[in-house]
Amino acid sequence: MNRLYHYPLSPFSRKVRLTLAEKRIEVELVEERYWEKDPDFLRRNPAGKVPVLKMGNRMLAESGAICEYLEELHPDPPLLPKSPESRYEARRLVAWFDDKFYSEVTSRLMGERVFRKVMGTGYPDSANVKAGARAIKEHLDYMHWLLDQRRWLAGNEMTLADFAAAAHLSCLDYVSDVDWNRSETVKDWYAKIKSRPAFRSILADQVPGFPPPAHYADLDF
Repeated sequence: MNRLYHYPLSPFSRKVRLTLAEKRIEVELVEERYWEKDPDFLRRNPAGKVPVLKMGNRMLAESGAICEYLEELHPDPPLLPKSPESRYEARRLVAWFDDKFYSEVTSRLMGERVFRKVMGTGYPDSANVKAGARAIKEHLDYMHWLLDQRRWLAGNEMTLADFAAAAHLSCLDYVSDVDWNRSETVKDWYAKIKSRPAFRSILADQVPGFPPPAHYADLDF
């Protein structure tokens, strides 16, 4: 059995979970409190980060590398386009969300509101929360601009870029940090991707001490 060491509110874990589910690869989910630096987990990934995917005798780390590995191993259904230009655009946007969006939004909102409490590292820094709340508006506007020209974020086909964005936004939506009224276009895109069978296990996530809002699992939110 394949095994994924993950944390429910890790967007990087969610991106890999979406990829596995879309490609119908069965996997056992093992929740990992990676910040506790368990020696067994550090042997699986000395970087001490989730996700880590065990496939056969191989331990795979780094979400981007894992997703591309799965794409090469199981090319159907495809999550990267055929042309080099389109593949570049999908990869560019995966990097946008996993680097820029994460540092400006996810790490500030989730990091302060959720992970400080979960990890026991003190009280939220209000300046970070305000900065994240400002930044998410700019990112939603950018997504609106992209989706105004395309069916999906990177083009007319769903790609890993959509899964990367949805992974971050679904984590933030779990704690009601997304203003879906800002853009009907972005909301419609999220409703479309949220309705995919690959999203079902993510919508069932529960984190002790942080109950999701009523709309979180609602496909007609």
